[in-house]
Amino acid sequence: MYLTDASDAIRCKAFPTTLTKTAIKWFDTLPPRSITSFDDLAKKFLARFSIQKDKAKHAPSLLGIKQGDWESLHNYMERFNKACLDIQILPTEAAIMGLINGLRE
Repeated sequence: MYLTDASDAIRCKAFPTTLTKTAIKWFDTLPPRSITSFDDLAKKFLARFSIQKDKAKHAPSLLGIKQGDWESLHNYMERFNKACLDIQILPTEAAIMGLINGLRE
């Protein structure tokens, strides 16, 4: 369904249905009546989330993830796996190297 011909009010009400996770949390924190138009909503959304494109993570960033001195292997692997999900192109070899590199001795 395309809303290009819809009113601002309808577009603003439909907008939250397109959001997921972090964006929903952000949207829920907007003060009531703080959005004056769909253009205003779009600008606020882009101001908050377009910056994240510049912070795209790459495979070498995994080398900075280290298992803490008292961190269980299970917790370390959960944290490592979450970091892997932020990387769009992740060769298996890079993931394995990062995982092993981060293990404490």
